Amino acid sequence: MGHRCQRRSFITALVGGLLLAACSAPPPLAPPQARSYVGDPDTLVVTTEPAFPPFVYLTAAGELVGFDVDLVTEVAQRLGLKVYFAYIPFDGLMATLEAETADIAVDAITITPRRDETIDFSRPYFRSGLAIAVRRSDSTITSLQDLTGKKIAVKLGTTGAELAAQVPNTQLVTFDSAEKALIDLEKGNVDAVIKDKPTTLGMIELAKLQNVRLLDDLLTEEYYGIALPPGSPNKPAIDAALNAMLADGTIAELHRKWFGFDPEPVPEQGY
Repeated sequence: MGHRCQRRSFITALVGGLLLAACSAPPPLAPPQARSYVGDPDTLVVTTEPAFPPFVYLTAAGELVGFDVDLVTEVAQRLGLKVYFAYIPFDGLMATLEAETADIAVDAITITPRRDETIDFSRPYFRSGLAIAVRRSDSTITSLQDLTGKKIAVKLGTTGAELAAQVPNTQLVTFDSAEKALIDLEKGNVDAVIKDKPTTLGMIELAKLQNVRLLDDLLTEEYYGIALPPGSPNKPAIDAALNAMLADGTIAELHRKWFGFDPEPVPEQGY
C-alpha cells in the first residue's frame, strides 16, 4: 500500500512538473507580418524599370521576367501577399520610396551609404560589382586609368555613373537605357561603358552584341538589396523571408536558373 502511494505521489509530481514546464515555456515566435501601405493591404506595390536583364526585363511578348521578378514574387508569396509591378525609370525609383508611393523597389539596386541616408534596404541577397565594357577590337583600355580623356557612356542614377564621374578629363554620355549605351559602344560612338557586371552581360547576350566584351577585373564589390521607404515596417518581414530563402537554397536555385551557376555568399550587411 505504501509503495503504491509513493508511485502515485511520484507520478502526480512528474505530471505537475511537466505541466508547469509547459506553462512556463515561451511561446513560439510568430513570423513577422507584412502589408502594403500604398493601396490594397494584400498587394505589394513594386516599382522597377524592366530594362536590366537578367534581373528585370520584358520578353518579346511583353511578359515581365527575371531574377528579381522571381525573387520578389517568392518573398511576397511567403508573406501571404500579391505583387503589383509599376514601371518607373531607374533614376526615379528612389523618389517613389521617399514619397512612400511604393512599398518596395527592385532593379539590381546596389546598397550604398548615400542611398541608405534617404531610404532603407533589406539585407543583401546578391553579390555584384562594376565592370568596364569595351569593344572587343580595342586593346588600349585595360583598366579604369586608361579611361582618362575617353568618352564613357553611363546610365543615369547608377553607381557606374558615379564612378565614371571621378575619372579625370572624360566626356560622360548619359543614356536612359544601358542597352542603348552598349549599342553605341559597339558602333564606336563611345569608348567604354561602366555598369554592373551581371546586368551588362545580360544585355550583351540579349542584344546579341558581338563586338563588346568586359574587362576581367571588377572595379568594385557591391551587393544588391530590396529598397524600401525609410522606416518601413515591412523590413523585418522581408529580411526574414530573404534569410529563409538563403538558408533553404531558394535563392541559389534562382541564381542557377538565371545565371547557370551557384551564387557567391553574401554578408548580412551591404557595405
